[in-house]
Amino acid sequence: MNPLIAEFLGTALLVLLGDGVVANVILNKTKGQNSGLIVIAFGWAMAVFVAVFCVAAYSGAHINPAVTIALAVAGKFPWASVPGYVAAQMLGGMFGAFLMWFMYRKHFENTDCPDTKLAVFCTGPAIRSLPGNLASEVIATFVLVFAVLHMVSPKVSLGAMDALPVGLLVLGIGVSLGGTTGYAMSPARDLAPRIMHAILPIPGKRDSDWGYSWVPVIGSLVGAVLAAAFYLNPLH
Repeated sequence: MNPLIAEFLGTALLVLLGDGVVANVILNKTKGQNSGLIVIAFGWAMAVFVAVFCVAAYSGAHINPAVTIALAVAGKFPWASVPGYVAAQMLGGMFGAFLMWFMYRKHFENTDCPDTKLAVFCTGPAIRSLPGNLASEVIATFVLVFAVLHMVSPKVSLGAMDALPVGLLVLGIGVSLGGTTGYAMSPARDLAPRIMHAILPIPGKRDSDWGYSWVPVIGSLVGAVLAAAFYLNPLH
């Protein structure tokens, strides 16, 4: 499989399953309604596991622009390949969000709360305080990427590692650090589905909260670069 197709497919699987578990928990009249944060955290962990397992052999399964950039900063991935990977990841995230909406469209129709509909697609803060929200995203992404850099093969990618450890890593971050902003840790997981929320014909939806949208993007990128820089620090 072409690496860019693999990144598209892997990120689509990630968002389909990850946003899918959120839809299952918070939309009306689903089988999993009100099953709680632990189910969401576990579902996202399994989404990462499935995505990495399926495409690691072809692209390294970055499935996250922040991871791709961090690997490039750490010298484990060529900078020339970064734009193509990021584009494939963003498009994959949009497609995965579309598939999730298509599957749950009747449940969106049966859900009245516009905030709930938005929350299926993208993250939002439990307490809105942009500096604190930004710090939360930086810290969560730092933990993700710093751990990933220690799991990764010294060659170029995540391909040499098993899929399960990174899934468990995301589960740990979710249950420990997910209570403030929802731990986006990736523009492809947050911005790409947010764009789909804006353009899909969802009845009764609200705006896509563009005033907050920069927080998970900037926070994840800053956290990833800081993790790479700390990883490269000779004192480490």
